Amino acid sequence: MSKTEKFEVRGEDVTEKIKELIKEGNVRKITVTSKEGKTIAEFPLTIGVVGVIIAPVLAAIGAITALVTECTISVERK
Repeated sequence: MSKTEKFEVRGEDVTEKIKELIKEGNVRKITVTSKEGKTIAEFPLTIGVVGVIIAPVLAAIGAITALVTECTISVERK
Protein backbone atom coordinates (compact mmCIF):
# COMPACT_ATOMS: atom_id res chain seq x y z
CA MET A 1 0.00 0.00 0.00
CA SER A 2 1.31 3.45 -0.85
CA LYS A 3 0.37 6.95 0.19
CA THR A 4 0.93 10.30 -1.46
CA GLU A 5 2.08 13.50 0.22
CA LYS A 6 2.29 16.96 -1.32
CA PHE A 7 4.67 19.78 -0.46
CA GLU A 8 4.41 23.38 -1.66
CA VAL A 9 7.88 24.85 -2.21
CA ARG A 10 9.47 27.85 -3.88
CA GLY A 11 11.21 27.17 -7.19
CA GLU A 12 14.70 27.66 -5.80
CA ASP A 13 14.07 25.21 -2.93
CA VAL A 14 12.87 22.28 -5.05
CA THR A 15 16.20 20.44 -5.42
CA GLU A 16 16.97 20.69 -1.70
CA LYS A 17 13.53 19.33 -0.81
CA ILE A 18 13.91 16.45 -3.26
CA LYS A 19 17.34 15.57 -1.82
CA GLU A 20 15.81 15.60 1.67
CA LEU A 21 12.97 13.31 0.57
CA ILE A 22 15.35 10.86 -1.12
CA LYS A 23 17.45 10.59 2.06
CA GLU A 24 14.33 9.46 3.93
CA GLY A 25 14.54 6.32 1.81
CA ASN A 26 10.92 5.21 1.48
CA VAL A 27 10.03 7.26 -1.61
CA ARG A 28 8.81 5.36 -4.68
CA LYS A 29 8.01 8.21 -7.06
CA ILE A 30 8.40 12.00 -7.14
CA THR A 31 6.39 14.37 -9.33
CA VAL A 32 7.08 18.10 -9.56
CA THR A 33 4.26 20.29 -10.88
CA SER A 34 4.02 24.01 -11.49
CA LYS A 35 1.51 26.25 -9.73
CA GLU A 36 -0.63 26.01 -12.87
CA GLY A 37 -0.74 22.21 -12.57
CA LYS A 38 1.67 21.36 -15.39
CA THR A 39 4.03 18.46 -14.71
CA ILE A 40 7.64 19.66 -14.73
CA ALA A 41 9.28 16.34 -13.86
CA GLU A 42 8.23 12.88 -12.79
CA PHE A 43 10.54 10.03 -11.92
CA PRO A 44 10.43 6.72 -10.06
CA LEU A 45 13.01 5.96 -7.41
CA THR A 46 14.53 2.57 -6.84
CA ILE A 47 17.61 1.73 -4.83
CA GLY A 48 19.80 1.14 -7.88
CA VAL A 49 18.58 4.23 -9.70
CA VAL A 50 19.07 6.76 -6.90
CA GLY A 51 22.86 6.98 -6.97
CA VAL A 52 23.37 6.79 -10.72
CA ILE A 53 20.56 8.84 -12.22
CA ILE A 54 19.50 11.28 -9.52
CA ALA A 55 22.31 13.84 -9.96
CA PRO A 56 21.51 14.71 -13.61
CA VAL A 57 17.79 14.65 -12.84
CA LEU A 58 18.25 17.11 -9.97
CA ALA A 59 20.35 19.38 -12.18
CA ALA A 60 17.65 19.42 -14.85
CA ILE A 61 14.89 20.01 -12.31
CA GLY A 62 16.90 22.83 -10.74
CA ALA A 63 17.30 24.56 -14.09
CA ILE A 64 13.61 24.23 -14.95
CA THR A 65 12.23 25.21 -11.55
CA ALA A 66 14.44 28.30 -11.42
CA LEU A 67 11.95 29.75 -13.90
CA VAL A 68 8.87 29.17 -11.72
CA THR A 69 8.02 30.82 -8.42
CA GLU A 70 6.17 27.98 -6.70
CA CYS A 71 5.96 24.24 -7.26
CA THR A 72 4.23 21.27 -5.73
CA ILE A 73 6.19 18.12 -5.05
CA SER A 74 4.04 14.99 -4.87
CA VAL A 75 5.71 12.05 -3.18
CA GLU A 76 4.47 8.48 -3.38
CA ARG A 77 5.72 6.41 -0.45
CA LYS A 78 5.71 2.69 0.31
